[in-house]
Amino acid sequence: MIKKFFSLLLALTALLGLLTACGAAAVDHGGNGSQAGEAGGQDRDSVIIAISSEPETLDPCQGWGHGNTPIVQSTLVKYDYDMSFSNDLATGYNLSEDGLTWTFTLRDDAFFTDGEAVTASDVVFTFETAKAAQSSVDLTFLEAVEAPNDATVVFTLSRPTSTFLNTIASVGIVPEHAYGPDYGTNPIGSGPFKFVQWNPQEQLILEANEDYYGEVPAMKRVTIVFMDEDAALAAARAGQVDVALTAATLATAEVEGYRIENISTVDNRGFTLPVLPDTGEVTESGYPIGNDVTCNLEIRQAIAYAIDRQQVAEAAVNGYATPCYSENDGMPWNNPEVAIETDVDYAKQLLADAGWSDTDGDGIVERDGLKAEFVCLYPSGDSVRQAVAMAAAEQVRAIGINIIVEGTSWDDLAKRMFSNAVMMGWGAANPYESYCLYYSGGALKDDYYNPEGYMSEVTDGYLTAAMEALTVEDAYRNWQLAQWDGETGTAMKGECPWVWIVNIDHVYYVRDGLDIGRQQLHPHGASMPLLQNLQDWTWAE
Repeated sequence: MIKKFFSLLLALTALLGLLTACGAAAVDHGGNGSQAGEAGGQDRDSVIIAISSEPETLDPCQGWGHGNTPIVQSTLVKYDYDMSFSNDLATGYNLSEDGLTWTFTLRDDAFFTDGEAVTASDVVFTFETAKAAQSSVDLTFLEAVEAPNDATVVFTLSRPTSTFLNTIASVGIVPEHAYGPDYGTNPIGSGPFKFVQWNPQEQLILEANEDYYGEVPAMKRVTIVFMDEDAALAAARAGQVDVALTAATLATAEVEGYRIENISTVDNRGFTLPVLPDTGEVTESGYPIGNDVTCNLEIRQAIAYAIDRQQVAEAAVNGYATPCYSENDGMPWNNPEVAIETDVDYAKQLLADAGWSDTDGDGIVERDGLKAEFVCLYPSGDSVRQAVAMAAAEQVRAIGINIIVEGTSWDDLAKRMFSNAVMMGWGAANPYESYCLYYSGGALKDDYYNPEGYMSEVTDGYLTAAMEALTVEDAYRNWQLAQWDGETGTAMKGECPWVWIVNIDHVYYVRDGLDIGRQQLHPHGASMPLLQNLQDWTWAE
């Protein structure tokens, strides 16, 4: 009863805050939020969206838009629905034969919302500023960027980098003449929407850019409110929002006037498994390395084959997930050969052939006195990771491996992840993520990418070839070979440093009558990916 009382109090408090923050937006819908989705409503050009993650900045040079569309700013190129590229500010581009020089030509009808034209100098300023900031935008390979004239930009790279287009597709161009310390909270751009107002921890308001060079958005006013899933559900039930991000565990509730939309993703969850034994070594930061159980390939592969991924999806997240077999399922650079079938008998045989057996009858196999059990960490408070880990651990117990699921803080997890399994999550619209996850030079660092310590000269060769490829086709082929070349690779049928389990659907309550357009395959994080096609949203007539 006490828990229910405080949950209700939290929802009512959040709802009162929403009413205060969004009163003006609600009026734009005709003064009654419940009328917004009805046929024949007076104003069919505004929308209120409740999401859980608030951006730290709206400055692309500091990471805004990284991995997604920056919305307020334009980019040189952009992703199409199928993850191919099309021109945005650029009208065309070419690559030199040595793969080091990219030359872009710019359109002449793009203007910032203060009326100033977008020129090549702005592009140069943006990338020089972003490189100097050393934020989440990786431009370490950028040697120089120059503007020989107002309509031409030349990038010189220190090495061929096939993922260059992926990177610039999410770097919004900022105005050199209007850039300053407060740009991240009061941005000027040339994108489909213009910035109006940002009240931290409450709301962000955007308006359609009527001078946009492309198709002007149908949504003339967009109010984005920030609240957790419980509060967003309460707001939807009260008819005060048009879209509410929700958790899979809450999406069983029916809300009158709304439908549930679950979007397919590459937002994956799986176990990282240390591939090195415990020899007493530590990382540069002094944290223990290695695990004497998970360092055995047969243990890692047995876990991979024992898990029924569809059953985990049903048990852990009400079916709002799909089986996962790699870090980039569904992406054009993914190797379809990485998929495996659940095979409990094969998993047991792998263990038996390697000398693991339950000699004392406690249900856990052992070898040379070593029990097949280990700890799997997850960040406390993340109910989805906990549920996925618990469901998978229960299945793996059936083959004699005991996974002890433990919640802890991110600080503690960062110290223990080199010697314990972790329920981790990734997923990006850029194959460079695979390079970070598996390249030997990135192993055992403090950045979460490769705490398991996977290192392979064969994989490094494919990853390097993929990064240095001069064509998309050649790059994709090598990304795929890194996963599985028929004999080895990062896949679960290969060296299996990861046991991939599910891709988590992103789930939203959407008001009847609102079309949120054709969504791309969402990367990690359920808030910002929803907004990447905001300019395509419409209300039904």
